Amino acid sequence: MSNSLHHNLFIDLETFSSIPIAEAGAYAYVASPDFEILLFAYSIDYQPVQVIDLVSGETVPIEIIQALTNPAYTKHSYNAMFEFLCLSKVYGGMIPSQWRCTMIHALYCGYPGKLEAVGMALGMPEEKQKLTVGKALIRYFCVPCKPTKSNGGRTRNYPKHDPEKWRLFKEYNAQDVVTEMEVEKNLALYPVPEQVQKQWETDVTIHLRGVYIDTAFVEGALYIGDQITNDLMDEARQLTGLENPNSIAQLKTWINIRLSNLNTGHLMLMGDLTKDSVSKALAEVDLPDDVRRVLEIRQELGKTSTKKYDAITNCIGSDNRVRGLLQYYGANRTGRWAGRLVQVQNLPRTYTNPIDLARDLVKQGSSKALRVIYGSVNDTLSQLIRTAFIASPGNVLIDADFSAIEARVISWLAGEDWRLKVFRTHGKIYEASASQMFGVPIDLIKKGNPEYALRAKGKVAELALGYQGSVGALIQMGALDMGLEEAELPDIVNRWRQANTHIQELWYELNEAAIEVIGQGGSRHLHGLILAREYDSIYGRVYFTITLPSGRKLFYADPSLGDNQWGGASICYMGMDQSSKTWKQIETYGGKLVENVVQAIARDCLAEAIERLNRAGYPIVFHVHDEVVIDIKPYADNEKMLNDVIEIMSVVPDWAKGLPLGADGWVGDYFTKD
Repeated sequence: MSNSLHHNLFIDLETFSSIPIAEAGAYAYVASPDFEILLFAYSIDYQPVQVIDLVSGETVPIEIIQALTNPAYTKHSYNAMFEFLCLSKVYGGMIPSQWRCTMIHALYCGYPGKLEAVGMALGMPEEKQKLTVGKALIRYFCVPCKPTKSNGGRTRNYPKHDPEKWRLFKEYNAQDVVTEMEVEKNLALYPVPEQVQKQWETDVTIHLRGVYIDTAFVEGALYIGDQITNDLMDEARQLTGLENPNSIAQLKTWINIRLSNLNTGHLMLMGDLTKDSVSKALAEVDLPDDVRRVLEIRQELGKTSTKKYDAITNCIGSDNRVRGLLQYYGANRTGRWAGRLVQVQNLPRTYTNPIDLARDLVKQGSSKALRVIYGSVNDTLSQLIRTAFIASPGNVLIDADFSAIEARVISWLAGEDWRLKVFRTHGKIYEASASQMFGVPIDLIKKGNPEYALRAKGKVAELALGYQGSVGALIQMGALDMGLEEAELPDIVNRWRQANTHIQELWYELNEAAIEVIGQGGSRHLHGLILAREYDSIYGRVYFTITLPSGRKLFYADPSLGDNQWGGASICYMGMDQSSKTWKQIETYGGKLVENVVQAIARDCLAEAIERLNRAGYPIVFHVHDEVVIDIKPYADNEKMLNDVIEIMSVVPDWAKGLPLGADGWVGDYFTKD
């Protein structure tokens, strides 16, 4: 080992567990009784990689085990949370502040999350990239295998079953460390800021805590879901005579034979049984009763989904807690957290009322009572999914969220004074927006008055138009579903933009500044942001960066200028295309840059609030976009406790003077949102 005072220890593990990690998450995977570390590859201070073959009887050197908890050694790993969990189980005592995640470093600099994708995006030499044979080797050694006659009925593959594959697997393990070190070298000029590292450490603590689950409620929901599915399938069998009416081919044939035998000449035969096709067919007036009911059953079965409940069951731990619901820096452009496993960022709202009765009926498995009281059982189960997350025994949940955080941030960033006054007073931005757009006193825009209809226009405009959206954005946000006519949408766009001239100017100023710095170099300061073209002289890479008021940067790799559809200059950079999941050139524009910046600033506000709540002793169990959920022993005065949390949430960061932050919340026994 080197004699210097501080060392960098790079680690990559290959492991076995019978729990599927993709479905259950890393926490449940590692908690499995049959979990074990197979290979332990490491390098100290970029020296040649060593691979410890634990399966074959080799042991990890004592000095490496000691280094795992020695503050003189900074531990590096790609997706360090995984190695942290694995080594915590086997050796104990891992300390988050001693770890650095190379994946977070790559995401921070605007690169993809997967190691092989980062290597290619950075243009690293092939011998320093992650080996492509890894997935097949992982399937062979790291997960149970299906017993067959040819493999002697075994349920797991060991090195002795294919020594050549095992040799390749050890090479693969070593190569991951090589690639990880190379990524770290490539990004060394752009280190992860100290506050971002500290937030990751807090994130680890939150994940280790986990959120408590109402298992009786989840079991009841799954029972009812199965019951409904079985009843509907039995009814479909009786109507059609089919053995498997869930078969698209069988059902389509049966329906089309029934329609053909009618000889009406105007009923359309079913070309497929997609959601839209079924809805269209059900709109037919002369549809036979049995066909109509079969299509209704098909539609109902499509709604009968307990996937979220299944997801909870898959990843719940022995202590009734679910962990790993969020990925830190999962949205690498803005640094926001991304949902994983149960996808708590995409749960339906809860309008069911009374909610306690509904939850009790689910626990009892009373689908008939649910139907009588609440109507659609499927819809009720869907709405109640949030309430599966509950307070620990003897505790309560505190839920607090920022009020209209993105609308507040964009108003502050652009200096849109009338909006800032709204947020510093009554906060009714939808009504105020409608008042500005249509020249109607805000006092008239209230329930019972004809002017109240303008609120819907103000609301959809606020939700859709802040980032340079137009008619298409209004439609996508549900303007037509709200009863608005397509013909009136252009007027709404124009009125909103006229009422928000500073926000409109922000789009264009950011666009022009980005084009200028990408094309000419240097930097531009505007609205508290610093736009710059940065050059990595070691590796010859160029980045377009936006430094946020918090000091954190947004990175756009390999920026260039192209031509947009109107013949002007367009902003291009290399990024991960969300549709094709490939690293390719992406075009952007001022409104999109504003969206990135606003969401990133909102994220920084939440991250700082999480740090303050953590220091104040409020144990957060998870959070969603602009909302935190705390699991804590109740106070004598819960209202005071809630107000304390709201006050902490509402503290304006030092770097955001003048930002009118506001928060609200509730105290209860289970998670919900109406």
